[in-house]
Order: sequence, then structure tokens, then C-alpha cells
Amino acid sequence: MTITTQARPSEATGSIAVVLGTRPEIIKLAGVIQELGPRARVIHTGQHYDDSMSGQFFRQLGLAAPHCVLTGIGGFDRGSQIATAIAALTEEFQRSRPSVVIVQGDTNAVSAGAQAANYLGIPVVHVEAGLRSGDRAMPEELNRLVVGALADVHCAPTNTSRDNLLREGVSPERVIVTGNTVVEATLASIEAARTDPAAAIEDVPDQPFVLATIHRPENTDSEPALRRVLEGLSSIGLPVVLPLHPRTAAAVDRHGLGALLDGLVVLPPVGHASFIWLATRAALVVADSGGVQEECTVLKRPLVVVRRSTERPEAVDAGFARLVRPADDLAAAARGLLEDTRRHPLAEVPSPYGDGTASRRIAEVALALMRQTATNRPIRQGEGAESSA
Repeated sequence: MTITTQARPSEATGSIAVVLGTRPEIIKLAGVIQELGPRARVIHTGQHYDDSMSGQFFRQLGLAAPHCVLTGIGGFDRGSQIATAIAALTEEFQRSRPSVVIVQGDTNAVSAGAQAANYLGIPVVHVEAGLRSGDRAMPEELNRLVVGALADVHCAPTNTSRDNLLREGVSPERVIVTGNTVVEATLASIEAARTDPAAAIEDVPDQPFVLATIHRPENTDSEPALRRVLEGLSSIGLPVVLPLHPRTAAAVDRHGLGALLDGLVVLPPVGHASFIWLATRAALVVADSGGVQEECTVLKRPLVVVRRSTERPEAVDAGFARLVRPADDLAAAARGLLEDTRRHPLAEVPSPYGDGTASRRIAEVALALMRQTATNRPIRQGEGAESSA
């Protein structure tokens, strides 16, 4: 497998590498990158490597192109992606060694970035640390556990996430509750959707509708699983708008389920502002996305989570989301959640993910760690950022 990089000249005066590889990471790290300014060196692993899944998000979020884009990684199986990315990132870090590496969430890029940095003795900051589903069948759960063992500083979005880390034996001084960057990302997208005519989507039903997004392997890799989801969407009783993820589109073709899309309003992948534009107009959201579970708490929209388990219980506990497992009736759960939120509106329920200043706090943590690296003194709770639930 060939590894190549496409580098652009770096304006960086500091040395904080931000490793990302997927659309959600770009969205959630945009604020951190902007807060770091010229100190940030953005490295894209190429996991989401086409324009619809990455390029448009850099432009829409006002970010410059990455300093480095790895090729030969996207589209391969998980083991190959992680192994190849570790090798490529090791080469990149040796070529231009950063003082700190930031990774976010639970993707293959996160696992590879944390491993490559740790093996070279470079401190790792894990953004959105401490989420746990308890389901080791989820590739993301294994990535979380790997990074949980390697990170030097854990930026936990909530007290629940902090407690998960403490139960695993992480030292309290290495855990900082920052809130979740999804809050400011969503607020920015709400404003962009309000002011940018390009965010609007034509041909959206002029009646209450359901917005759906499905892409996880547990819902797409087998014919029965994908059939269950598509048939469930068609049975809710409201029009369903489905921006079709490339993985899901390929699975529909592979399983011969194209006829099940006939009753849905199928769209190509949309940008974040357009997705938010749709979500603010939807009566209900159905998704298997982790980020959407958080975004719904800012958007004040009810969400059906089509998953075996969730690492984000805060949204469920606050009343925004309902978990629908494979044995459950998706359509019945959706109708029940709609009825519940009619009786108990979500507009005044606060988001459990913080006050919208997580990006600033995380950037301050990374800069503090960079300054402390030379003296080998560990960052302490409260240094570089105030703790925030």
C-alpha cells in the first residue's frame, strides 16, 4: 500500500498537530483549530476523503485546507486504515515534530493519531474523552479504550464522561471537564443556516417531516438490519427526508433494497449547515450518529437513536433521545417520542453538553500542555482552562 502526502506550506508558529479524518471530527474541531490560530497544524488522514464528505466542510466552516492530507487510507478495512495511518503519521511527526497532538472522538484517525504520537513520546490531548457504551462489538468503543490508555490529557465533555475515566483508573489531574465543542459548532451552523441561502434545501415537504441519517455498520452491513431501518422509516406515518450517506447508498445497492427508498425523499450528502437547516424544520430526527445525539440537545429536537447501545446517555436522560435497539419497533418508538415531546416540549430543557465555550477551553489546555512539555510537569485540573460541565 502506497502512502503519500499532499502538504501545503504551514504558517504555524507553534507546533500543535490536530489529527482528524472524518466529517464529524472536522465539525467538532473547527472551533479548536480557529482558537489555536497559526499554532495549529491540521493533518487529515483521508478516512473521509472525497469532497462531499470532507472538502466542503473545511470551506463551509471557514477553515483553510489541511496542512497535510494522507492518501492510501480511505476505503480500506479498519485494520489496514489504522496500521497505514500510524505509519504515515509517524513519518509525518518525525519529519516535523509537534509539541502536542490533539485527537477528537473515537474514529480510526483518533486511534492512529494517539498511537503514533505516544510511541514517539509526544503528549496527546483527547477531545471528547471518556465516552463509553460498554459494547466492545463497536469499533468506536475499542478506539475510545485505546486512546483512554494513551492520552496525557482527557478533555471530558460531561461529568459522566469524567466519572467513566476515573473508574478506569485515570488520574484525576489528567481529566478536565470542558463541555462539548458540538454546542458551539451547532450554534454556528444554526446561524449559518439562517443567513446563508445556500444552506436551504429545495423540495422539502411543507408538512411535518422526519429527518433521518443512517450510516453505521450495524445498520448497513447486513440486509436484514438495513431492511428493518428502511421499512421502519416508511412506517412512521410522516414524510421522511434521508440524506444518503455513501456507505448506506452502497449497502442499498449491494443488498438490492433500492425499492425501499421509493417512499422517501432521498438527498445526496449535505453540508453541516444544510443538515442543521433540515433538523430545525423537522418534527423528529432518526439517526445512528453520535454527533446528532448531541446536536439534538442544542436544536431542541426529539431524536430516535437506532443503535444497540449509546455512549451518550446524557441525551437520553435529559429526554431528548430514545434508544431503539434491533428488537424494538422503530416506527412505534418514533410515534411515541413525538407524542411525549408534544406533552413535554424540549424548548426549555438545557443541553447537558455545556455552555458553548469548550473550544476555547480545549485550546487553552493544549497551549498550556505545550508550554509545560519542556519542564515535564503534568497539567493540573484548572490550569489553562476552567472546568465546565
